[in-house]
Amino acid sequence: MTVGALVPAAGLGVRLGPGAPKALRELAGEPLLVHAVRGLRASPSVGPVVVAATDVPLVQELLTPYDVVVVAGGAERQDSVRLALAALDPAASLVLVHDAARCLTPVSVVEAVVACLRGGAEAVVPVLPVADTVKEVSGDRVVRTLDRSALRTVQTPQGFQRSVLERAHASGLASRTDDAGLVEALGGTVTAVAGSEEAFKVTHPLDLLLAEALLAARS
Repeated sequence: MTVGALVPAAGLGVRLGPGAPKALRELAGEPLLVHAVRGLRASPSVGPVVVAATDVPLVQELLTPYDVVVVAGGAERQDSVRLALAALDPAASLVLVHDAARCLTPVSVVEAVVACLRGGAEAVVPVLPVADTVKEVSGDRVVRTLDRSALRTVQTPQGFQRSVLERAHASGLASRTDDAGLVEALGGTVTAVAGSEEAFKVTHPLDLLLAEALLAARS
């Protein structure tokens, strides 16, 4: 069962502050996107990789050593995933969707998602338990405190049977924050596997400092 990977990398990443698009921000002298693709390539399970980007020639040049296909991304993340999926080798029956911003995701997480898919799961997400107390707030008023024991934060790569992901993106459903949300909305079953604290998303300037420290610790 061939495993393909899609990396939507056309977003601006405005929460990271002024500068290049988030996927092209540098971490230890290399763009986040390069770190993310290198991590996918370190997995023995991952075959063809498609990246959806804004500046296609630049990204093709950056990723030359990693044997990827680069296509133009869309206005929204969901559009970029759909365009990348259309360009993925038809032989890939299992598909991973991975955020470039989760650039230090361990190979063990990738392999856990793939193993679950190969076991027959329709869709798979890596998750972590919620450590903080979570409250629902309306304006400046706390409405209620949620039971965090049932809550999880979701990471990538998310994995899908290709037919399931294609059906989700052909459904015409309104945009969701992740692809698993589309599958859920169609009544599909999403399975959770253990994620990793190292698979955090680089969203704010402080996250870049954390990523720098993690890279230094790894080396």
